[in-house]
Amino acid sequence: MKLYIKYMVTIRCKMVVKAELKKLGIHYVIVDLGKVEILEDITQEQYDKLKVNLLKSGLELLDDKRSILIDKIKNVIIEMIHYSDNIPQVNYSNFISEKLGYDYTYLSNIFSEVKGITIQQFIIMHKIEYVKELLLYDELNLTEISYKLHYSSVAHLSNQFKKVTGLSPSFYKQLKQKRLGNLENL
Repeated sequence: MKLYIKYMVTIRCKMVVKAELKKLGIHYVIVDLGKVEILEDITQEQYDKLKVNLLKSGLELLDDKRSILIDKIKNVIIEMIHYSDNIPQVNYSNFISEKLGYDYTYLSNIFSEVKGITIQQFIIMHKIEYVKELLLYDELNLTEISYKLHYSSVAHLSNQFKKVTGLSPSFYKQLKQKRLGNLENL
């Protein structure tokens, strides 16, 4: 049996989920990226207690099929962009569709209807967030970042970055470095 829990993938969240499952005597196989796989069926009482206890910790047990699917889409995208060393070179729509086993048009329509933005817009937002992180780490230059994230060119990355943030990547980096410098002087 699988339960779906809406939470960010952090060690703290995994520990909270594991602790709540243990408290209720629910044996699990996996606690991973918004998904918990348990060994046995659970009672309605266990389910209700788990739901309440997770909510107290800021976590949400998902039981609506559309919410679960939206969360799966978001998790695939977040994992693909933020936690994978190699972002797939295949078309994102094909990757998401294959990973989740649904037609991309179906996934896209549900996502847009529920979230109010397209899957592509969600991907772009997360790619730009990742670009921001990489700029601040200062380990890669913009050319290397654009290559890593499969942008067609540095110009394309820069244009998309400016469209989302209102700033050029270089200005953003200068601004953040200046702010960090100001904080160190306090």
